[in-house]
Amino acid sequence: MSTNQSPPSRTRIDKRAWLLLLGSFTLLMVAYFTVPLRRLGADRPLLSWVVFAAALVVLSALLIARMSDVVRGTGRHPGVWLVFLICLAMTIFAATYYVLSARPDEFVGLESRLDALYFTIVTMSTVGYGDITPAGQAPRLVVMLQIAYNFVFLAAAAGVLSRQIRTGVESRARRRHPGDG
Repeated sequence: MSTNQSPPSRTRIDKRAWLLLLGSFTLLMVAYFTVPLRRLGADRPLLSWVVFAAALVVLSALLIARMSDVVRGTGRHPGVWLVFLICLAMTIFAATYYVLSARPDEFVGLESRLDALYFTIVTMSTVGYGDITPAGQAPRLVVMLQIAYNFVFLAAAAGVLSRQIRTGVESRARRRHPGDG
């Protein structure tokens, strides 16, 4: 391979990675909308909190590992992984809100899985429309945890992802116009 050639089929690999992300996100949403989440909740509060905490710990470890891959330039498609993990975080919080909403008076306006997903996205984006509100102490705790999680982990992941995209764009521009550097 000469020095002017780029690695073979680099764009094809990227397209496959993004297709894999789309498929994974689709499966994640199918699971979210079909898994019987209400088996957790009011009848098994300790188990519910342990599952929630374990999911956040595992997710945090995966996010840190993928962010490290991006910073070091290692791993296969760490940017795609970061996008998937952000979607997974969204799903974990939505599932938690849905489980919590089974108890009366815990949420105002949250009645379905779609409501829970909507509330999670509104909370993640810091828009806060106010049409769904946590009324009970447990939902308020989870909302506070989500906001803190967004600030610490998801903002860091988004920043690392943004850096990777910017570096990739700059690298492609340098390859196209080598004398402009």
